[in-house]
Amino acid sequence: MSNVCIVFCTTDTRDNAEAIADALIDSRTAACVQIVPGITSVYRWQDKIVKDTEFQLVIKTTQQHAKAAQKVVEKLHNYDTPQWVVVDTHYASQAYSSWVNHELNVE
Repeated sequence: MSNVCIVFCTTDTRDNAEAIADALIDSRTAACVQIVPGITSVYRWQDKIVKDTEFQLVIKTTQQHAKAAQKVVEKLHNYDTPQWVVVDTHYASQAYSSWVNHELNVE
């Protein structure tokens, strides 16, 4: 199994998404953050069904860095309850895994 994991997080503005992405890369708690604009999220909040257009952050990190990355996000995020879902990878290519680990100073 690879030590690379993918984290999903959403936010409501591009500015917040970019601030989070920049901080994650700068702190070396993520090797890459992709910002996907224009997703629609449907959920219940305070007993109401809400539909929001959001920006999804797809964060590439390692299992060892996921909690530190979460702390970075929580400091900058503008939601009361930010989405933070960590998905372990079953496989990542050796070249990609090496790059992620190099960027996070794991090697």
